[in-house]
Amino acid sequence: MSRVLIIGGHGKIALRLAPLLVERGDVVTSVIRNPEHQDEVAATGALPLVADVEQLDTDGLTSLLDGQDAVVWSAGAGGGNPERTYAVDRDAAVRSMDAAKAAGVPRYVMVSYLGAGPDHGVPEDNSFFAYAEAKAAADEHLRASTLDYTILQPGPLTMDEPTGLIEVVNPGDGRVSRADVAAVAAAVLADDSTVGQTIPFGNGGTPIAEAVAGG
Repeated sequence: MSRVLIIGGHGKIALRLAPLLVERGDVVTSVIRNPEHQDEVAATGALPLVADVEQLDTDGLTSLLDGQDAVVWSAGAGGGNPERTYAVDRDAAVRSMDAAKAAGVPRYVMVSYLGAGPDHGVPEDNSFFAYAEAKAAADEHLRASTLDYTILQPGPLTMDEPTGLIEVVNPGDGRVSRADVAAVAAAVLADDSTVGQTIPFGNGGTPIAEAVAGG
């Protein structure tokens, strides 16, 4: 049994991840900004915790993370507003990593995207630029940390039914169902061989646990 805290607990991936973790015996806390989402989150078996990670400083986030074994970052500003994108996807994410270290939470799983990195190639006049920059900075901060991290890089997300099958070697455009992204997050939390790995993936033909083993 592990105590797992999901940041961005009302997101479409998080709502699918929580029941997977609860079913296998983990104790899940899902952080949400909107108190109106508490019932929907509670229905997953997770404990809803209302907190605005955009507003919390590192000390506040450290208190939030105290006593957890792992944190999954599945939050996002949702695009459209560059200032808020940097505030959430970069700054709050970075603070959460520093807080995890301060709170003694060893394990950190970041949901990023396929192609993320300093060489993302997104033009500055593209509406996606702020998100690409923010994720690149957050992912690099995580890699430089002492946390036992895994960075997930799914491609375009769909609402398709889960297949349980992915491709990590040649994922193409990486198109993948959100339910399968959730299953990948659950799988890497249970597999220490994924620590220190960045895993690009999309739906494919290999069972998830097999595909992620050893990165």
